[in-house]
Amino acid sequence: MEELERTMEEPGFWDNPAKSTAIVQESKKLKDVIERYEALCTDREDMLTLIEIGEEENDAGLVSEIQSALQSFEKQFEELRIETLLSGEYDRDNAILTLHAGAGGTESCDWASMLCRMYQRWAEKRGFQVEMLDFLDGEEAGLKSVTLQINGMNAYGYLKSEHGVHRLVRISPFNAAGKRQTSFVSCDVMPDIEEDLDVEIADDDIRIDTYRSSGAGGQHINKTSSAIRITHFPTGIVVQCQNERSQHMNKDKAMQMLKAKLYLLKQQEQLDKANGIRGEAKEIGWGNQIRSYVMQPYTMVKDHRTNAEVSNVQGVLDGNIDSFMNAYLGWITSTER
Repeated sequence: MEELERTMEEPGFWDNPAKSTAIVQESKKLKDVIERYEALCTDREDMLTLIEIGEEENDAGLVSEIQSALQSFEKQFEELRIETLLSGEYDRDNAILTLHAGAGGTESCDWASMLCRMYQRWAEKRGFQVEMLDFLDGEEAGLKSVTLQINGMNAYGYLKSEHGVHRLVRISPFNAAGKRQTSFVSCDVMPDIEEDLDVEIADDDIRIDTYRSSGAGGQHINKTSSAIRITHFPTGIVVQCQNERSQHMNKDKAMQMLKAKLYLLKQQEQLDKANGIRGEAKEIGWGNQIRSYVMQPYTMVKDHRTNAEVSNVQGVLDGNIDSFMNAYLGWITSTER
């Protein structure tokens, strides 16, 4: 932080606004970490002082106060500790999250919309901004697919834990017989890499399709074929964007997403990591789920990689998924060691 402050005091610092802004943001982030660490040190000293006073005066009344302070301290300590695990190259970036309904028909489309709401709620709790880049409604209910851009510090670092197949078990509201049903949705997460990536894409390797946007956005967005779908033949990657108001802007965003996916794919191949940044492509169905959400005959959400589990399914669906993210970050760090 001191090095950055010296840089900011140099003459001509603001000659390059983009670079200057990045340095200022980095300095603010480091200040925040230091302030939080120093606050924890102070809280720890205050608790030790209270313990000494309680022992000297034999005051049992301080026990509940110390316990409450310790509980708050441990929560803040764990949050800061987890953040130190977000050291990946793209962890600080915004995230692009895509959900695809799998086996289960209408039930899976409804499950996709439930997961979409869960991630939106999680982002809101963190003060992150959410943009819907693309979506396709289900035939009867829910969503066949949806792509969200989630903007906030370390958004990708946290959300990379969500990549994989999510399984729901419940009594289906779409089944008149009231039978228990299992449905699946795949979640793909990638960082929104803003830098201009050196990725060559031959014109013959892609097909660009335009289609009419299906979302709200006034007369302009609904009457023109401004939405863009790009298919990359060599890899089978498909990216879509219909959020922007012009076809040109949607095309630019879709190309940016395609370049980022190809760049990450190339990195994964070079590093020979079976479970790289994007992870393995798996069938959206039985045996491939990373997490199960069970509503009947009992209530439980369990992550099959870390074995983290909670019984409050509704709380999880309301966006309380930090415990699973934290468990994943601890697990992936230990496996990398």
